[in-house]
Amino acid sequence: MKREPEFTSVPVGRRRFLGGLALAGAALALPWQAHAAPEGMRGGPRPSRGGHYVPNRAPLQPVPFQKLPPGAVRPRGWLRQQLDLQIHGLAGRFDEVSGFLVYDTNGWVNPRLGAWEELPYWLRGLGDLGYVTGDQGILGKAERWIQGIMATQAADGWFGPEGLRTSLEGGPDFWPGMPLLGALRSWQEYSGDDRVVPFMTRYFDFQNRQPAEVFNRSWGAFRWGDNIDSVYWLYNRTGEGWLLDLATKMHRGSADYTTGIPTWHNVNLAQGFREPLQYGLLAGDARFREATYRNYGTVMSRYGQFAGGGFAGDENCRPGFGDPRQGFETCGIVEFMHSFQLLTRFTADTSWADRCEDLAFNLLPASYDAEQRVLHYVTSANSVQLDDGLKHGQFQNGFPMQAYKPGIHEYRCCPHNYGMGWPYFTEELWLATCDGGLAASMYSPSEVRAVVGEGTEVVITEDTEYPFDEQVRLTVTTPKPVAFPLYLRIPHWARGATVQAPGAAPVPAAAGQWSTVDRTWHSGDVLTLRLPMRITTRRWHDNHDSVSVDRGPLTYSLEIGERVERFGGTPEWPALAVYPTSPWNYGLVTPGGFDVERRPVSGNPFTHDGAPVRLRAQAKRIAEWEADSENVVGLLQPSPARSDAPAETVTLIPMGAARLRITSFPTTPAGGGGHRWQRRPHITASHVYQHDSYEAVNDGRTPAGSGDQSIPRFTWWDRRGSTEWIQWDLREPRTIGQAAVYWFDDTGVGQCRVPASWRVLWLDGETWRPVPGAGPYGTDRDRDNVVRFDPVHARFLRVEAVLRPGFSGGILEMSFTP
Repeated sequence: MKREPEFTSVPVGRRRFLGGLALAGAALALPWQAHAAPEGMRGGPRPSRGGHYVPNRAPLQPVPFQKLPPGAVRPRGWLRQQLDLQIHGLAGRFDEVSGFLVYDTNGWVNPRLGAWEELPYWLRGLGDLGYVTGDQGILGKAERWIQGIMATQAADGWFGPEGLRTSLEGGPDFWPGMPLLGALRSWQEYSGDDRVVPFMTRYFDFQNRQPAEVFNRSWGAFRWGDNIDSVYWLYNRTGEGWLLDLATKMHRGSADYTTGIPTWHNVNLAQGFREPLQYGLLAGDARFREATYRNYGTVMSRYGQFAGGGFAGDENCRPGFGDPRQGFETCGIVEFMHSFQLLTRFTADTSWADRCEDLAFNLLPASYDAEQRVLHYVTSANSVQLDDGLKHGQFQNGFPMQAYKPGIHEYRCCPHNYGMGWPYFTEELWLATCDGGLAASMYSPSEVRAVVGEGTEVVITEDTEYPFDEQVRLTVTTPKPVAFPLYLRIPHWARGATVQAPGAAPVPAAAGQWSTVDRTWHSGDVLTLRLPMRITTRRWHDNHDSVSVDRGPLTYSLEIGERVERFGGTPEWPALAVYPTSPWNYGLVTPGGFDVERRPVSGNPFTHDGAPVRLRAQAKRIAEWEADSENVVGLLQPSPARSDAPAETVTLIPMGAARLRITSFPTTPAGGGGHRWQRRPHITASHVYQHDSYEAVNDGRTPAGSGDQSIPRFTWWDRRGSTEWIQWDLREPRTIGQAAVYWFDDTGVGQCRVPASWRVLWLDGETWRPVPGAGPYGTDRDRDNVVRFDPVHARFLRVEAVLRPGFSGGILEMSFTP
């Protein structure tokens, strides 16, 4: 093993945050700042209307890159393995499992029947899975669906389920058609089917005839960026000007991402934040571009303060729920990746490709089991048990979200949608440039076939074990010498990168920029790119100064022993829970370093056994860091944390290889000292509303008033007029002589009120007794209601509340003290 030093930690806070990519240095330009172009645009091709593929037609603004047709890029090595797992796993065979994908009963091929987004989500990924792999079974399956869907088009241009024509306030629901347009576009580019363009023309004509109010309804209003992209695609092929009028209608009906954040739903954000920049390609106004950068910065600075590239949006982003134990929905992972791919093509800003790799290599593989048979709804940076229990308040939806399941009903959207992740990633590895060249936008073992120069078709074979290894070898095969520029993205983390052209010495390449090799290429020429993968740590200032560990594009997690238990499903399509078999409550010792263990890529690199690069680090257990009463990893507390435990050597593996993981670590000083963490109580209750939180009552947030909706809360909703309780397990007996409760009361908004009465009880042996000598039990709004009593020595205490007739109740904050 090679010993590598720990490089300078870089604080990642609101002032110095680059969307989860922190760079060492004195002055960092924030990529959402309007006054300067991001550094990552430098060295890239100039936007123009040239090239061999389909450029933007005026008056759309020219862009630097063009997407190659599906099938032009083929996966190799570990990437092909992931796609093969997908072919034989959930994405490729989900029609065997999901009732939403039965051909004969699906409204997308039989308009008299009902259907919504499930088939469009699945087909979008299924078709491109076939195009990038050439798998005949997948190709045949996708073509059957596409032919069936196209046959449903009515004379007025509508297609698919008739019920969707009038399902939104008597008007059409356009959202589920948006993913299908993406599937049809890919099919046309792959097959050359000449029916797709007139099909889409008729459909957009139908949309264009709708009244303005139709464009501002339901999911579609938050996701018009997808439809605008399809309108541009069609316009660039037909030149029909009314299509641009339609794009303007869509933008005007869109939720307003230009002046702020109109939604905190995670998938809406992952798709919608880019809409202003997309519309700006038509409008030509810089404020639209600036809005997209600002949107991304706002979301990530508030809710993306942990490793992996996602943000805390386990349905919706919520104030007070930004700890790395929160999750990012699997739909959000792949939609965010797709947004970053589009933005890379539109802007040539290397930051977007960096972010796409961050998600692809770290979060996406962790979202499913090693065989891609099942997945879960949310993936968290810190997650120590994946069971099928409801986690009150940690996650927002009222169903279990962590176990790996086929998820036909509870998960519904994610298993249908995740399949586009690796196929779209593969297609965007290589881009055509408007000056007749090619760009290596992202890196993975692959092969690209494309037209360059004056019209010569070349093949470039990419041999690499990236992201596990720092060397990329590109071998050119061409029928004759051909001159064209080759653009290479240099990631922001790759300080000291070098590019070695055929017959030349290596030359430096600037991190965060494009490196260009413009020459006459001969068959057999080999270009070597070296991207030094140093080990760095990021300090997440806004999450208690926790740290994460990176090596190149990979983020590393604590290796936690995993026991996988099937609790449902079938042997082929199981429902799986994952339980820890080793300790997880470690803080990284500072100052410290890392030992590196490398081995060739073999097997599945996104598993414990197959991980090609492992790190060893010194860590101490933090005894006070425990799972909560629902087996969720405890909230982080301030670093450095005090630990009296001896230092141990722990193993870190790539985040994508860890189903259980600690990725955002507390730190603990080597020589002692630091903050003594509190041992948090385990809290249970007679009942808790599915969207509320047990831990809200002990999170230390001071309410602005009893009706404060901006912080987490606990309520007994929707129980009314009953006697309810909330109980604390203090983890060890203590002497308690006082309780304080800050009641939740949403008079004027909802149906929670301060209780009619309440009392404190303690567990004496096996008997619950009222605390003795208690003073008045207050039920005042907008303040702590403190009650003192004769001290009791107890581990378990309860607040019992009698709710007012016809009303429920709840608590914003409470405490038990001596």
